[in-house]
Amino acid sequence: MHPGRIARLSVMALALAATAWAAGEAPLADAAEEGNAALVRTLLHAGGADVNEAQVDGMTALHWATYHDDVETAGLLVRAGADVDAVNRYGVPPLSLAATNGNAGLVGLLLDAGADPDAALRGGETVLMTAARTGSLAAVEALLAKGADPNAREARDQTALMWAAAEGHTPIVETLLAAGADVRASLRSGFTPLFFAVRGGHVDATRALLDAGVDVNAELTRIKDGPDVAVNNATYRPVDDGMSPLLLAVRNGHFELAVELIKAGADPNDQRTGFAPLHTVSWVRKPDASDRGDPAPEGAGRLTSLQFVRALIALGADVNLRLEQGRRPPHTASGLEMEGATAFLMAADRADAGLMQQLLELGADPFLPNAEASTPLMAAAGLGTNAPDEEAGSEAEALIATQLLLDLGADVDAVDANGDTAMHGAAYGNFPAVVGLLAASGADSEVWRQTNAAGRTPLFIAEGFRNGLPRMSRPTIDALELIMAREGIPTDGPRPVHIDQYSRPAQQQQ
Repeated sequence: MHPGRIARLSVMALALAATAWAAGEAPLADAAEEGNAALVRTLLHAGGADVNEAQVDGMTALHWATYHDDVETAGLLVRAGADVDAVNRYGVPPLSLAATNGNAGLVGLLLDAGADPDAALRGGETVLMTAARTGSLAAVEALLAKGADPNAREARDQTALMWAAAEGHTPIVETLLAAGADVRASLRSGFTPLFFAVRGGHVDATRALLDAGVDVNAELTRIKDGPDVAVNNATYRPVDDGMSPLLLAVRNGHFELAVELIKAGADPNDQRTGFAPLHTVSWVRKPDASDRGDPAPEGAGRLTSLQFVRALIALGADVNLRLEQGRRPPHTASGLEMEGATAFLMAADRADAGLMQQLLELGADPFLPNAEASTPLMAAAGLGTNAPDEEAGSEAEALIATQLLLDLGADVDAVDANGDTAMHGAAYGNFPAVVGLLAASGADSEVWRQTNAAGRTPLFIAEGFRNGLPRMSRPTIDALELIMAREGIPTDGPRPVHIDQYSRPAQQQQ
């Protein structure tokens, strides 16, 4: 190009820059926001532009150059005197943006220019925490080399090590540990770096923390002298007392990690939460269908739940272990008593024939009842159902599970401590097909048509006399009345008074 033309274009560029400078409140920052590095250079060379002039929200040209990962422009601005610790209206310095982007080059540039390595957002999140979360090992190393505190805590007490563990950034976990990060730091929820790593299903990060001396059987202990707040990426609901890394891994479907934890010394029969790992598999595989439950977790790794059951028992889990406590499984609606329950009984409660078959192959006793003498057959037929159509186990699945137990020789006329039978269970489940199967299998009407401890027969239950809201099932009533008619049993007797939280006796209503 002709030299004269170049000169004319340069003059025009300067004129345009001057116009922009005059028209905008922060032309240098505006140019950087637009990613116009040429205009940024022109404004700086023209002189008069304030390198630290900020836009209305406090963003400076250095903020925008960092945001856009423009190392060259950021360097130009730093050499021109840009304030490396300037914060915008929201308290964000350029170094935090560099860490968010995981740009180690920019982090190093800003640190070398004097940026505070412990700079933090208003919530207390330091740039080291940000870099640990986004996964830039080089950025983390640069910050530590400049003296960043590896044990700083943000407003909710999270540390950089927790962030790295939660994201599974193993090299960063190891680097922070070498720098003196507290491996046992805990939130109010009880979450430590190990529990974060386990919840995320990160095998390598978990190994690194165990190698640092964390107890593989550590118990998650909530601080109870304050509000039990759901903490960011720790947990969105309270965690059961007694939670161990192994039980947390199983609950989240991280079966390969669970196996590694057992190999590292975790107790395969741990039931501090009220449920051992083997029992926990039942509701992890088949959550309730209602909105009270969650979808089955996808989990990390390639080990299926049934493969995990086999591995778990091979590693020492007692296939016939009976629960010591009577806690209800979290986020499930089943009312079946859990004290004394085996994993097989819980699988039957969810009509999970696949799990039942696997447990049988591994030595499970299909007839062991719970502490109330409720049998797996009763559970498979529907006993314990409080919310038909909302709990795990459809009628078709219950039919298969019930037939499986009948084929094994389960006592169809067994009565538990509450006076319930398998037929009562079928009525609670609103399962007319199961009613027919039990009758065809020889269920004695002289046994099952008796009232249970709550004063209910199967027919009463089918008519809606049950816990909670009345839930009448016409098909189940028809199935029961057909059987009763064949045997000459009257069906028009007096009915119990249904009382629940929505209807009280008239004398109690004021």
